[in-house]
Amino acid sequence: MKRELIAYLDSIKARDPAPRSRWEIMLYPGVLALGMHRLAHWLFNGELYFLARLVNHLSRFLTAIDIHPGAQIGANFFIDHGFTVIGETAKIGNNVTIYQNVTLGGTNPADGVGGQRHPLIADDVIIGSGAQVLGPILVGRGARIGANAVVTRDVPEGATMVGIPARPTLIDADTFNSFVPYGTPCTERFDPQSQQLELLKCEVETLRGKLAKLIDERDAAAAAISTDRQSA
Repeated sequence: MKRELIAYLDSIKARDPAPRSRWEIMLYPGVLALGMHRLAHWLFNGELYFLARLVNHLSRFLTAIDIHPGAQIGANFFIDHGFTVIGETAKIGNNVTIYQNVTLGGTNPADGVGGQRHPLIADDVIIGSGAQVLGPILVGRGARIGANAVVTRDVPEGATMVGIPARPTLIDADTFNSFVPYGTPCTERFDPQSQQLELLKCEVETLRGKLAKLIDERDAAAAAISTDRQSA
């Protein structure tokens, strides 16, 4: 237990240069919120729903972080700062980092699969501050969600997502050899204007393809009508 705690605290130190000691990290609201969630989740699995909710409310009061007791969270999960909301059916892998004001929100159960209403976050994902990840979608391993992005569709493994709605940039997360704070590339290689231009070009090509398909369908329908008339 002690070794696991030390390994967890060291994993946070590797992602945050601010703390001077492990004791300081233990005062982080994200660490306290995760610890209380482990207890709430244990009570939730034991069908002690009221007690699980009670622990959840106490945690939210102390940390300003709201993690539903039903959420499943892997190892070395780190919420930097706070004001984060994680829904009941969310599933989070290992070594995931979330910054402040993030929502892992749900949608109508009718839109999900088997009651899954919240996102599934794979290992090594970074979600920047203010990002909203909504619905029963999959965020692939090693993906980066930029600050204030709104994600409503599956995210490919290793992708870097920015914008509203979020779209992949031309820079994969594998391009960066080190941890990317806030999930947002901040180097000269990241030019938002050129990225937006490339995205627009991709949209134009997509629309051209859809238009060509519609034209083919129209011609096929016209040919079928002409054949029917001739046979009649």
